[in-house]
Amino acid sequence: MTAHYHYDTVAFDVRENAAMLFFARTTDSGDIDDYLLLMRAVGDDIDDSIYLEINEQQLAGHDPISEVKLIGNMLTLVLREAVEELAGDTEIVLTFTNTAENKANLEAGAFKVLGDKLTGGNA
Repeated sequence: MTAHYHYDTVAFDVRENAAMLFFARTTDSGDIDDYLLLMRAVGDDIDDSIYLEINEQQLAGHDPISEVKLIGNMLTLVLREAVEELAGDTEIVLTFTNTAENKANLEAGAFKVLGDKLTGGNA
C-alpha cells in the first residue's frame, strides 16, 4: 500500500547536527496545514540515520527508509516495513508544486539528506 501526499512548498536547511528536507502544504494566509520532514543526523558522534516525521509524529522509529526514487516532482520513499501510523503503508509518494524554488531546494537537499537511499529515477 502507498500513502500519497502533495505539497506546495519544499525547503532545505542544514543545522549544527542535521540536514533537513521539509515539505509543506500551506494555506492562502501562509500557515502550514500539513507537513513531512526528512532529517538526516550528521556529525562525528552521530550514526548518520534518517528520521521521518509527518505532522509532529515521528514515524517508524530509527532509519525507516530503505530506498528513495526521484522522478521530476515526485519523490517515492520505500519503507523498510509497514508503518502502523500510515495504516500499514510501505511506500510514501510525495509530489510537490513544480516551481524553480522547490526544485532548487530539493536539488540542494536530496543528496545531503537522502544520499545513499537514492536508488532510481531521474532529476
